[in-house]
Amino acid sequence: MAQPVHVVEDIEALQVLGHPLRVRILELLREPGSAATVAREVGETRQKVNYHLKELERVGLVAPVGERRAGNFIETLYEAAGRSFLVAPSVAWSDPRRVDALRQQHSLENLVMVGAQLQRDAVALLDRAAFDGEEIASAAVEADVHFADERDRARFLEEYLSAVQKLCDEHGARDGLPYRVVFAAHPAPESGAR
Repeated sequence: MAQPVHVVEDIEALQVLGHPLRVRILELLREPGSAATVAREVGETRQKVNYHLKELERVGLVAPVGERRAGNFIETLYEAAGRSFLVAPSVAWSDPRRVDALRQQHSLENLVMVGAQLQRDAVALLDRAAFDGEEIASAAVEADVHFADERDRARFLEEYLSAVQKLCDEHGARDGLPYRVVFAAHPAPESGAR
């Protein structure tokens, strides 16, 4: 069974994904299907779809998941690697200084990792709403805060973490519906970069 969100993390897979027909094929292969089934849906020949399926398989975006007999033929069934696809920003990082900066600054590395996880979670929840008809209980809060100096910023973070811990202790339960709470604090990007 396909994972909810497949993250594309290499440039070759991104290049293969760049063809519009391949994106359409991936959408159709949220459930297992054959080249012939997909070809009928997209209005192309089975041979053309099969070529694109082989390219998608080569980079791990689809995988064979079985076979079925269709008349005198045995068709290979394929399934997309994910119900949705997300391109990791790191695919476009050709300058090694970014990787070095992440290695040297643990809190910045954590911010990038939390942001990527939040993006994966949001896409998976969107699919549950779009394809499963689920009502998703969610919330997002964003605020811009100005601190006079480093000491004010440190005091704010300390009080914020204490307040969040108190809320989690008071309202959280060992059992029940799991929710992820994320808080990120970082310098605002330069104006126009948001």
